[in-house]
Amino acid sequence: MPAVTVQDTTTLPKILPPLLRRERALAKLTTAPSGYEGEGFPVRRAFAGVDLGELDPFIHMDQLGEVEYAPGEPKGTPWHPHRGFETVTYIIDGAFEHQDSTGGGGLITNGDTQWMTAGSGILHIERPPEGLVVTGGLFHGVQLWVNLPSRSKLTAPKYQDLRGDESALGTTTSGGALIRVIAGEMGELRGPGSTQTPITVAHLSIAAGAEAVLPWDPRFNCLAYVLAGKGLLSAARVPAEMGQLGVFGPGDTVVITAAERQETRSPMLEVLLLGGAPIGEPVAWMGPFVMNTKAELAQAYEEFRAGRLGSYPAASNS
Repeated sequence: MPAVTVQDTTTLPKILPPLLRRERALAKLTTAPSGYEGEGFPVRRAFAGVDLGELDPFIHMDQLGEVEYAPGEPKGTPWHPHRGFETVTYIIDGAFEHQDSTGGGGLITNGDTQWMTAGSGILHIERPPEGLVVTGGLFHGVQLWVNLPSRSKLTAPKYQDLRGDESALGTTTSGGALIRVIAGEMGELRGPGSTQTPITVAHLSIAAGAEAVLPWDPRFNCLAYVLAGKGLLSAARVPAEMGQLGVFGPGDTVVITAAERQETRSPMLEVLLLGGAPIGEPVAWMGPFVMNTKAELAQAYEEFRAGRLGSYPAASNS
């Protein structure tokens, strides 16, 4: 699991917990069911079984893979529309190509993130590059859907290409964890992602037996999804493993500990830690559109069928 790493975490800025901390208790632990997306690539539905009110401002998240493809097997998605939210695709292993109807896109690989604001409407395609299709190989990533408030639902589409080495890197007081802040703030670190709603997204790699005690904005909800390895969530040390999501209660500090013994394939506990300020608005969600009302959903489908959410690049029509 390469993403972005450093040889000596003790050289990184230390993220200190609050002096008078109020630790977040674990409110819920769920296990993601497996499924398939797009042209048939395997996913884990990370938020299954969690109420949208607990996820707000997030809507949906898939763990893409982890899968070892044989030559000719890698798969992606066909062209499809979105409106009313943002997609955040973070690639840990392998590579993915993105292209959209605004001209945005590119190749993301090993720690890169593509941040697409669908806003008023966009068409896009996600696929493995030709080289990966030919050779096969390891593929692993995450796609997160971030809701937009009603005032921003019809904002102009936007694309951000975030390189892995742009992530803000830090560690814990003991140096036992590598923390990559992709968006938002954690302590003095600020990630490169520009967000429509206040959120924080970070990838934590915690060494076996090490504990991470981290500050967390008390205005935000707090979700911890285990990408790989085994760990203990909260000060109560609730066991969690790959494919499980921890939903934390209120507070200003989150505690995550890596189990003393890890699997050979994943020597560290890998966690995606995320949260944000709840939008607190009605959610009407169907397929590729996330709006506030059923009438707005119907309008999105009507405009898509009429070709008003963008057009495929000319090269794609041949």
